[in-house]
Amino acid sequence: MNRFTKVLSVSAIALALAACGSSSSGPTNLTPNPPQPPAEDPGEFQIRVHHASADAPAVNITVNGDIFLDNVDYQVSSGLATVEEGTYDIGVDAILPGGDTATVIGPLSLDLEADMRYDVFALGRVDDESLEPFVVANEVSDVGDGNARLQVLHGVPIDVTVDVYLTEFDADLSAEQPAATLAYQDYTPQVEVPGGDYQIRITVAGDANALLFDSGELSLPAGADLFVTATPNVAANSGDRPIALLVADGEGSAVLYSVDTGADIRVVHAVADAPAVDILVNDDVAIPELAFLEFTGYVNLAADEYNIKVNAAGTDTTVIDADVALMNAWQYSILAVGELGEGTIAPAVIRDFNRRVTTEATVRIVHASPAAGPVDIYVTATDDISDADPAFAGVDFDADEIQATGNVALAPGEYFVTVTLAGTKDAAIGPVMLNLMGGGLYTAIAVDAESGGLPPQLILMDDFVSDE
Repeated sequence: MNRFTKVLSVSAIALALAACGSSSSGPTNLTPNPPQPPAEDPGEFQIRVHHASADAPAVNITVNGDIFLDNVDYQVSSGLATVEEGTYDIGVDAILPGGDTATVIGPLSLDLEADMRYDVFALGRVDDESLEPFVVANEVSDVGDGNARLQVLHGVPIDVTVDVYLTEFDADLSAEQPAATLAYQDYTPQVEVPGGDYQIRITVAGDANALLFDSGELSLPAGADLFVTATPNVAANSGDRPIALLVADGEGSAVLYSVDTGADIRVVHAVADAPAVDILVNDDVAIPELAFLEFTGYVNLAADEYNIKVNAAGTDTTVIDADVALMNAWQYSILAVGELGEGTIAPAVIRDFNRRVTTEATVRIVHASPAAGPVDIYVTATDDISDADPAFAGVDFDADEIQATGNVALAPGEYFVTVTLAGTKDAAIGPVMLNLMGGGLYTAIAVDAESGGLPPQLILMDDFVSDE
């Protein structure tokens, strides 16, 4: 059994049971296999699944041989399903790079008790083979009048015990007792509190000043019945705020980030005929003397609106002046693009999605070369594109709305990337051989030649370079 199949197998129940909850044609219409005799009055159970493994791939689910739910991904919980007691044949098809699927589990026969609610989690990681199913069972019951009900699971696979505080907004934690102290895979009972406004904060156990998560003011309306899972934060500033809460309400789910997570931004100088520049944030120099082809690492800023100026280095000559709104827990690449000589230099803001999936490499290519015009992009197993179709055809340069491939999942291995003028086989860039690793992030930006014009070249970022 290869590693990929093995990892998916150990989480079979957690991933397969995601089928029971997010489709109008789904769980409530399911019948056991084989159907129960009509004379019997079978009981029912409730079931819900939570994908909480940060580096695991998405999957499709089959029930009794039919595709029931597709693309079950990280930080997603299904709705609660009430299902007739019986046996169901559940299958899991892993979504492979390129959109193909491979059956890795199934059919798997499952039989669960009536009058119980089962919350089934995929916890752990693929890369260290710690991925596993985890089940929390409760008797089915109603929430008390006027109350909200919560249950909290520590699902972050780190050896850190945490204190969970549920308080009035802005209460002094030094004067509060934690509602729970949890190690990895510990969970609270179902707890009811009066409906109202609260604040959830999570700290390192025993140190109220070691804040890991802060919800800000949060409404818990009467009647809410929530399962809250602490999951790894794969968005911005995850070092300081390593936890994001996956909140399941019985119908679906949402991800709640710490209010002070902030936004991560990096800046790329992609204007070939422009000199080195200074980047100003709210009129203060934040990045001095950034030259063509250079880029910064990510810098965390509070979520807010900022004025970004790009000046010729060491001068007050402004070539870009733009207001940019940064969203909490988002990551951005901000590119200076266009041609200074043509007066078309402009900022291009791209949202980055940087979750690493161990079973695939993530590649993204950005067209920032004004001289190249429309291009075709080939991703092939060899350097010969004579009989190949472009992976992306007719990608054009647009300074106002920069064009990019988006995140493309590829199986780990060696590939050749060739960029041609659209409709031709004449290489403008490449073929460039890439050795792509599972879990890798690879970004390439096509820009003009030094001082402008053709041939274009690539700015390589992320795992293409050793210091990223």
